[in-house]
Amino acid sequence: MKLAGTVVVLSLAVMTVLIYQAVNQELRLRRLKTRTSESQETVKAKEETIIEVKKKTVELKAEMDAANAKIDELRNQKGELEKSIQGLDTSLATCNTDKEEADKKKKEVSETMDKVKADHAEAKKKAEEDVKTLKQQILDKDKAICAFADMTKEEAKNLCGVAVAAV
Repeated sequence: MKLAGTVVVLSLAVMTVLIYQAVNQELRLRRLKTRTSESQETVKAKEETIIEVKKKTVELKAEMDAANAKIDELRNQKGELEKSIQGLDTSLATCNTDKEEADKKKKEVSETMDKVKADHAEAKKKAEEDVKTLKQQILDKDKAICAFADMTKEEAKNLCGVAVAAV
């Protein structure tokens, strides 16, 4: 009987240890399941966040591509405007050079015109004096001729300006 009592006590001790291990294992499994479900929820939340971030990244990338395209377009326009400004600057420089040349020519022509006018006025004065002198010489010659002319003839009277008497 001692043996049976010892076997019963030993059996009870083994059973108690087995029950304890089974309960302990069951508790561990429940904790693991709880942690697993919590981890799954966290993972799902993080996955949703990652998906949202990826969507936002795609949207931002599209906006950035559009902005880069706009920047490239503006750079091209800037380059075209700079070329046009260079062309206009060249044109302006050419125009300024042409204007300076035209101003020089205008000044030269103006000076020449003034000189020609002065020469013309001087020549006109000289010609008037010459005409006066020649008229005076002609009058003097006419008077000298009239002094020698026969006033009885009608032609001589007309040339000398003597009044014809009525007959």
